[in-house]
Amino acid sequence: MSTRLHERQATDAAATPHRPHRGPAARLRDLAMGIRFGTSGGREGWTRNALTAVGVGLGVALLLIAASVPQMVDGRDSRAAARTATATVSDKPVTRSDRTMVVAEADSDYRTETVGGQILRPDGAHPELPPGLERAPADGEMYVSPALAELLASPEGRLLKERLPHRTAGLIGEAGLLDPGELRHYTGSSTLTTANGGVRTDGYGARGGGEPMAPALIVVIVLACVVLLVPVAVFIATAVRFGGEQRDRRLAALRLVGADARTTRWIAAGEALFGSAVGLAVGIGVFALARPVAGWVRVWDLSAFASDVVPVPLLAALILLAVPVVSVAVTLFAMRAVTVEPLGVVRQAVPRRRRLWWRLLMLPTGLGVLLATGTFDGPNEVVDPWPIAAGTLLVLFSLTALLPWLVEAVVKRLRGGPVSWQLAVRRLQLTSGPAIRAVSGITVAVAGAIALQMVFAGMHDDFNRVTGQNAAHAQLTVTADFPDGELASEMIREFRATPGVRSVIGTVEAYVISPEPVDGDDIRPTTGLTVGDCATLRELAVIVSCADGDTFVVHPAGNEPPRSWIDRTARKGRPVNLNSDTPYDGSAPLLWTLPKESPTVTTRRDPVAREHYGIFATPGAVDVTKLPDATTTATVRIDESVPDAREFVRNTAARIDPSLWVRTIQKIERDRQYASVQSGLLAAATATMALIAASMAVAQIEQLRERRRLLSVLVAFGTPRSVLARSVLWQTAVPVALGTAVAITGGVALGATMLRMVAKPVTHWGAFAPVAGLGAALILAVTLLSMPALWRLMRPEGLRTE
Repeated sequence: MSTRLHERQATDAAATPHRPHRGPAARLRDLAMGIRFGTSGGREGWTRNALTAVGVGLGVALLLIAASVPQMVDGRDSRAAARTATATVSDKPVTRSDRTMVVAEADSDYRTETVGGQILRPDGAHPELPPGLERAPADGEMYVSPALAELLASPEGRLLKERLPHRTAGLIGEAGLLDPGELRHYTGSSTLTTANGGVRTDGYGARGGGEPMAPALIVVIVLACVVLLVPVAVFIATAVRFGGEQRDRRLAALRLVGADARTTRWIAAGEALFGSAVGLAVGIGVFALARPVAGWVRVWDLSAFASDVVPVPLLAALILLAVPVVSVAVTLFAMRAVTVEPLGVVRQAVPRRRRLWWRLLMLPTGLGVLLATGTFDGPNEVVDPWPIAAGTLLVLFSLTALLPWLVEAVVKRLRGGPVSWQLAVRRLQLTSGPAIRAVSGITVAVAGAIALQMVFAGMHDDFNRVTGQNAAHAQLTVTADFPDGELASEMIREFRATPGVRSVIGTVEAYVISPEPVDGDDIRPTTGLTVGDCATLRELAVIVSCADGDTFVVHPAGNEPPRSWIDRTARKGRPVNLNSDTPYDGSAPLLWTLPKESPTVTTRRDPVAREHYGIFATPGAVDVTKLPDATTTATVRIDESVPDAREFVRNTAARIDPSLWVRTIQKIERDRQYASVQSGLLAAATATMALIAASMAVAQIEQLRERRRLLSVLVAFGTPRSVLARSVLWQTAVPVALGTAVAITGGVALGATMLRMVAKPVTHWGAFAPVAGLGAALILAVTLLSMPALWRLMRPEGLRTE
């Protein structure tokens, strides 16, 4: 009896498997085994790997592009500074020499495009050239950017060719352009001087930093970076879980041959690691292929040179390290809810109730972190980006954590309805994980977009100035930064003969001062001097009688504060100093006596709703060439019904003098930094939404592929394909609808908090409406794109098995 007992104990001990080592070496061996499974899964395995690689690759490519943004911005800023003439950023006079050059800006607009330009006249044989030029263009020659050369050669550039009729001597090099799509030219001139609008410079290359960015814009940029990159991270975490059901069946086989639960989890992580590694390679390949064509892609008027699309080394290393680590961590976390047994896989046979408290806690915690950072309402406040980024991350991740609980709580209460609805609801009740993961990215993106929309709406008034100009009365102003009465007359004559022009007002304007302080005041009274012919002056003031040589004192219509300054400067029969710089630089005064018989008249608004007052004079009364700081201006009213009327005016201005500045009259002027940030964010948001659309399509196809046998069985039993197609739509639409509701709540809360941080009120509570509509359109498009795959998967061949 004792012998039999001992023999049985020995047999049981021999049958008990040896407990494997649990150290790091064992985990590495499990990962390596998972990688081998990933490479030897046959057509099924490689299909799963391909889907994972596409999903991860798209995210990695976008992350690498995002990591290249600092280099793209630095490259653009460096080239902008390098091509800035030093004389334009310095008050130090430049002495003429063999290396100096006279330059004048010649920027213009052509329809919806901006055409940058500069006029050059060398003083000697060896001038300092702007970047991108081999030599200075001769008179009648010009160097153009490749994009401008293409436009001039096309039918669309016909009117612009009339404005720039010079011979093309060559192309501007990359060093002289902000981006490949920039329209720019350098034109040679033999008549440009410092007296007719030119500035003498001895070189190019501005030094020192640019204008500091407003704290409110820094807050927006930090918010945007988190908002745009979190959906990418969510999608990568989703992509590494593709093919989970087939993988779990293989893990059950491993359990059957003796592997324990922990080993199967690490083997599953190894398979995900292989898929993410392939995706990493795909992403690097997509990025490498996209770099050479970066200049051909222009989003919201932004593009980049291939040489600038280089990731910051530290960020690139972080991406290359984070993707595999995330794939392993996400798989291990997901396997906690999966019980792998030798005879099959059970996904929470007794479903655990999702805990709500920690999901709800993340949202107020994130908002609290943002509010604790304080308020940034001053122009010189220092903004710490890290608390802002941390608070925004908590808010966005709280939405992805809350969505699974909400979907599960809602779908378990859904009953009845059409067959397609019942199929979709039952599928979500059994396993809602894949559908939720597919819409998590769009939930975060919609919430972030709502917050950004609210912040931009709240800051709109601070960065968009109301000019008070009335574009209904006049549409263009043409300005020369030098006084020239003959030029004013020529502009009136030439513009009146231009097609589409209704009326023109041409003036020479300057400021004049009292030659000595009045009443012991240290401040010398100042007023305006407007010189024009009688017809022009009658447009600007209530004048009954006028002849060349007459002068007038013009008062505002009411008893306004400028009236006292006018009377203290424009004293009839007393001298006026035409050189307004005398008190500041010590230059000699230019005295001119205001005739004693000058009548006093009342001003009237000009075509742009602006009032001119002070001293009015006709050309016979004042020699405008003696006005040191005057400008010559023409205000043009056009007939909007004439096609390209604005282009005709710009062409006439270029024919009169290429240095004339033509400006469009508008009621609102946008801050350049604000406009630049908004354009950049729109471009990044477009790329992110494109990624989300692609990611949802890939995830949808993966879900259908895993269900192909079930779909084939339903078709074999007589279920109409249209019913299955509608069930796919409902199965995706329900999580998207709930995710949109979560996104609206979180996005509005985040936007209101960010506005409070920059001390701005909420002015646009309805910002969620267009973004929510975009999300609905996106899911509809993805569902339609998945229909061909659904039709193929419902064939009878899907019933085959091995």
